Amino acid sequence: MGGVDGASEERLQKQAKILLRLNADIVCLPECNRWDEDGERRLCWMADTLGLQPVAMIRSRLGTPPVQNHTALLYRPSTLRLLDRAVLGRDVFHHALIRARLRPVEESDDRRDFLVLATHLSWRNGKTRLDEASWMTDYGGKFPGMPPRGILLADLNVPDREPPNSDWSLIPRNMHSRYRKIREDGSFGDVDQDALQLLLNSGWQDPQTLTGVQRAPTVGYAYPDEPVEWCLDYALVHGMTVTSYRTHDTPQARKASDHLPVVADVKVRP
Repeated sequence: MGGVDGASEERLQKQAKILLRLNADIVCLPECNRWDEDGERRLCWMADTLGLQPVAMIRSRLGTPPVQNHTALLYRPSTLRLLDRAVLGRDVFHHALIRARLRPVEESDDRRDFLVLATHLSWRNGKTRLDEASWMTDYGGKFPGMPPRGILLADLNVPDREPPNSDWSLIPRNMHSRYRKIREDGSFGDVDQDALQLLLNSGWQDPQTLTGVQRAPTVGYAYPDEPVEWCLDYALVHGMTVTSYRTHDTPQARKASDHLPVVADVKVRP
């Protein structure tokens, strides 16, 4: 995401056009680099362009100043009301975990309330991601004081499969620790999906399972050292009806970002 290359905002303009066509009511944007500059000018511009309102934009805990990395969550105030928001695990997450409680605007009570979690898990290794994911397991089922339904929007950095034919030579060896299990002796094992499995085992659901339709990969086209086509980006649900779930894969989207948008159509009124 981000869309800023030096002084150029050409990619940012392209990203806004793509998001405008998708017309989403809730948007999670990881990797919003330099969006804090000029009084968060780029965040405000994107929100105004899309007709959305920011819930929050949180800076990554570990960054490389002066360029700062952020995770942002936005919602459409013409269709949803923001009742509560929180930033969780500030000292734990490499990036961020944003929690919002939303309600359809026409509702007068909490029967249709639902939670939205927006996060970006660490790129470092599976153990770090597993620790971060444990902050979201409570919301995979009924939890005191929280709505019984939810959506989790995330760049989990968790591959959805092994490389083709389990051929890890497709990826440079120095990057294996990002995606593979690390044994006690430091050697590598299979693909590390523990963080995703923890969320699924706690009650979160993969819309692919609910719809029976497999979506296209979200990465694997942008960098020569990351050529494997994987889904690293997810929209998980709890207690929600999903009508479609897809990766928005177009030539324009590939030019605009190194990750493709994930789109989930969800019924908020059962």
